[in-house]
Amino acid sequence: MNSLEEILIAETTEYDVKVALEVKKPKDWLKTISAFANTAGGTLFFGIDDSKNIKGLENVQYDAEKISELIHVRITPLPFFVLTAHKLEGKDVIAVKVSAGDTTPYFYQGDGSITAYIRIGNRSVPADANRLRELVLKGKNISFDSLPTKYNHSDLSFSFFEAAYKQTTKSNITLKEYISFGLCEMSGILTNAGLLFADKCPLLQARVFCTRWNGLYKGSIGDDAIDSEEFEGDLVSLLKDSHNFIRLNSKVRWRKMADHRVNKPDYSNRAVFEILCNALMHRDWSVIGSEVHIDMYDDRLEVYSPGGMPDGTLIQERNLDNIPSKRRNPIIADMFQRLDYVERKGSGIGIIRTETSYLHGYSDYYAPEFHSTLTTFHVVLKNVNYIANSGTEQDNTQDNTQDNTQDNTSSDLMEKILSYCDTPRSKTDIVAHCGYKDIRSFTKHHLQPLLDAEKLKMTLPDRPNSRNQKYVSVDSPAR
Repeated sequence: MNSLEEILIAETTEYDVKVALEVKKPKDWLKTISAFANTAGGTLFFGIDDSKNIKGLENVQYDAEKISELIHVRITPLPFFVLTAHKLEGKDVIAVKVSAGDTTPYFYQGDGSITAYIRIGNRSVPADANRLRELVLKGKNISFDSLPTKYNHSDLSFSFFEAAYKQTTKSNITLKEYISFGLCEMSGILTNAGLLFADKCPLLQARVFCTRWNGLYKGSIGDDAIDSEEFEGDLVSLLKDSHNFIRLNSKVRWRKMADHRVNKPDYSNRAVFEILCNALMHRDWSVIGSEVHIDMYDDRLEVYSPGGMPDGTLIQERNLDNIPSKRRNPIIADMFQRLDYVERKGSGIGIIRTETSYLHGYSDYYAPEFHSTLTTFHVVLKNVNYIANSGTEQDNTQDNTQDNTQDNTSSDLMEKILSYCDTPRSKTDIVAHCGYKDIRSFTKHHLQPLLDAEKLKMTLPDRPNSRNQKYVSVDSPAR
């Protein structure tokens, strides 16, 4: 291979670089080895600086031996790694490819301490208590949902779960199946998975907080929410109750055509259900005092769940078309499949994106958004009818609404913007006219959607950031 880019593509999508090998103080690069082994693997390059300039190594044979020696001495247990040398631009470079480990956690030993590191973006940081506990369970090939509890199967009822199971399979679930599915042990002691399917589940974290906010963000219009609920109990009830909350606080508009009617829901029901399944199925149940949060606004739906990607990567840095299935709670995931709540492994994100794209009025602007940190996972669905609520007619037809929900409060604001922009107006003037102060938020939630819907137009479209930029309604004679 002749170029650095070719090596990066061939070796890995996760990598780090060091301009030289530090032997006397090796912690700086050894913690990266630990982090790669504890998360999704990766490759560490020596002889390349942070700007990807190839500097080379003076004695590649010596450096290779010292790298191998220090990994053997300072990282425990020993991770699987492959060390290779490359000649780039006539200079020697070493690549250390580290595989994601099966016997986690992998600790760095040195400086009087023993620390397990994990990868967050392009940084290697110490694992916190929750992540370390998860790594220990992974290294023992144990998941949190498989751990035994202090509760016996005979001490609790499972009416909602058993009713759902019978509805799907047309048969009653037996104690033998509870055991074979991993919901309880031979002794009858429930696992955490079994406990989460029990009526009135005693785990404090078995809750979902749902809120329908008035406006585009919390507290933007008054102090009170339009609707809010706190659900607790078994997984079947949590899923159905939270799904019902979203349904009741959403609308299904329809448009009467010449010979038929077109339904226009705010969100894809299938996508919403898949998001909720994933939030309950893949969340980190080991974090006490945490819960799933559902926040609904005029223009979007947000679902937050505790626990990032199981392999420690960030979803926003991954190719959404190629994310392998990593199940944090395999027993719960298996039961959700048996109940026909979810489809095959690894299809969740694809279903969410595909089903949303089928919505009437969909464009790339409304594509679902995914974001994660080490400890959180966040999904955003945009309301495809938010712009359609501006009060204007399209194709000489009129949208109508069905459901018992309140009217979207954004229609008056959209009308106000379009009416005010019958002549070209600056962004500052529009924001002030509408009584807002946060220009950035106003642009994101109000101006940009109108531009995307081609209801509003820039006077200088080739220079969107020009200080002389103004906005005018598309239907205005002044345009």
